[in-house]
Amino acid sequence: MNTHKFIYKQLTGARLFKSFGQIATILIVFTTVFFTACSDDNVSDLQLSGDCSIVSVKLDEYTGNVNLASRTVEVRVPETYNTQVMKVTELSISEGAASNLTKGQTINMSAAQNIHVTNGDLYLDWTLYVLRDEAKITSFVINDVYTGIINQEAKTITVYVPQSVSLTGLIPTIEYSTNASCQPMTGVPADFTNPAVYTIENGSAKSEYTVNVIAIDKPQTLFVGAAANMNELDEEARTACTWMLANIPNSLYASFADIQSESLDLSQCKVIWWHYHKDGGVDGHDAFVASAPEALAAKNQLRNFYEKGGSFFLTRYATNLPSFIGVTGDDEWTTPNNCWGQNEDAAEVCAGPWTFNIFNGQNSHPLYAGLITGDDVNAVYCTDAGYHITNSTAQYHIGTDWGGYDNDEAWENRTGGEILGVGGDGAVVAWEYPAKSGKGAVICIGSGCFDWYSYTYEAGYTEKFHQNISIMTKNAFNYLMNK
Repeated sequence: MNTHKFIYKQLTGARLFKSFGQIATILIVFTTVFFTACSDDNVSDLQLSGDCSIVSVKLDEYTGNVNLASRTVEVRVPETYNTQVMKVTELSISEGAASNLTKGQTINMSAAQNIHVTNGDLYLDWTLYVLRDEAKITSFVINDVYTGIINQEAKTITVYVPQSVSLTGLIPTIEYSTNASCQPMTGVPADFTNPAVYTIENGSAKSEYTVNVIAIDKPQTLFVGAAANMNELDEEARTACTWMLANIPNSLYASFADIQSESLDLSQCKVIWWHYHKDGGVDGHDAFVASAPEALAAKNQLRNFYEKGGSFFLTRYATNLPSFIGVTGDDEWTTPNNCWGQNEDAAEVCAGPWTFNIFNGQNSHPLYAGLITGDDVNAVYCTDAGYHITNSTAQYHIGTDWGGYDNDEAWENRTGGEILGVGGDGAVVAWEYPAKSGKGAVICIGSGCFDWYSYTYEAGYTEKFHQNISIMTKNAFNYLMNK
């Protein structure tokens, strides 16, 4: 056996060497230690001369940027370029070397490719990847508070602010594509009295976004939360709020502190939406009191809004609120009695569509108009396979075994609500407190299926039934706005 080669391979393994000098240094040490066991004749078997560098690469005539330090080759292409079928039109490597990539070869560059370069007994691995000249604004926030709604197709950004905010001297914080430039620059105060144009350039790509900042004097709809601004909401609530601002006209985000201080003019407000998520769940009356002090601090103002005809859309653990603002009478203990939830970063994967059932005779309720249907016409399909869901649930267990609601009629008599949807075991998961005596209406959805945010998606995920979440929400607003 060639002892020098054996020692070299055993101790170096898959380690890569860039120069003969590194190899020679190691061999000098090995030769000194094992001199008595090996003869000088064996050294000639190792092919250690030469180099394993990439000099140049072109894909479809787009020149790659070779980085010797990171052993990467970056090829820039236009933003919409098809990278699935690209031809190696140029490849130059070290003299005497060979590689698994060859000139004239066609490769799929939708993902990074490995280039294995060998030269005798030496080798190096390189990473070849394609980077599009993307020119997109991905986030636009004014004064670190007001988040812009971005329409990538129309290249427009809409930001809603209260009337009290001056449109001059606003400071935008802008996030945009890697390697791109932005004019005007992020962080520079700007006047948004009129629409402003922001230009993003990145190589061959260029986009112009028109930014409209709209001051709302008297909002018609509000999304509320404990956070001082929507950017501080958890991902679940922020996703829901972002959808609302983009799809419900004349809407704003407001904190419960804003409601309590009465700093907003709610004289034209028709609907308040609270989508309350908390990792691990909010299980029952006492847990809600402990976890939602900001909401309860504003309960008098919220009750006043309700008693003057204002309506609520309450989802997830926000379904506890009606018991504290007089919707269910003076009985605070009418909160959901069967609640749980998981942490967002440990959400379970839906193996298939998750559903809840439409309650008897409620198929024609406006909440269910225009839903995407599946095999069961009485089911509300909410998710798709590959979606990660926390299954955050705030429902009413029905039965004589526990909870105080022997049957559906007993639940309706005690709470004053009407059942709209039930779970597989008959638990009440969607319900309405109808408008009466000049007071507003309240729609509640406590089903774990009603979920806005998946922190990731499994391979093959395609959104179909999950669109029903936004459809139901839009239905709820259309219905409550007219109460």
